[in-house]
Amino acid sequence: MDRWLVVGLGNPGPEYAGNRHNAGFMVADELAARIGGRFKAHRSRAEALEGRVAGAPAVLAKPLSYMNLSGGPVKALADFYKVDPARVIAVHDELDIPYGALRAKLGGGDNGHNGLKSITKSLGTRDYLRLRFGIGRPPGRMDPAAFVLRDFATAERKDLPFLVDRAADMVESLIASGLEATQNAFHSGDLKLSGPPR
Repeated sequence: MDRWLVVGLGNPGPEYAGNRHNAGFMVADELAARIGGRFKAHRSRAEALEGRVAGAPAVLAKPLSYMNLSGGPVKALADFYKVDPARVIAVHDELDIPYGALRAKLGGGDNGHNGLKSITKSLGTRDYLRLRFGIGRPPGRMDPAAFVLRDFATAERKDLPFLVDRAADMVESLIASGLEATQNAFHSGDLKLSGPPR
């Protein structure tokens, strides 16, 4: 059975741990907890964990290169474990989707996301799976680059464990059932956030 590579995107270090930009790391940590494994340093400049996700052999990874250079470690891992780009799943924060929404897709552009830009360049293709973790647009005139490096707001943190859990479910579904079935099962079930409309 061919192996999968699930890459959670983020920035290493405790000062970034709660940032919106680290949603991918949070989902990778949840998947690691589910399979009862621990991340270990890998020579690809990533933390990696081999195990089975949804019954299939998989490698979970968190690049340690900082977001903008994620492609180098992802390519090194794909080469080391002989994973085809079509079996790479990149889990990342997404400004163009409201908080509470999760979307799976194959290929497409990077929407200005520097982690995806780096992965696409390093893999030489856009045709890898993405799990997009909606974080919404920044308020007012805040620079998106500053927004993604802020921690989730207090109101958001209340729902964050649920969303991370659901995103991990979606990764398992992508591996077990494929893209279309995952989209059908999960895309209609966005979290209806409490509080006034924004």
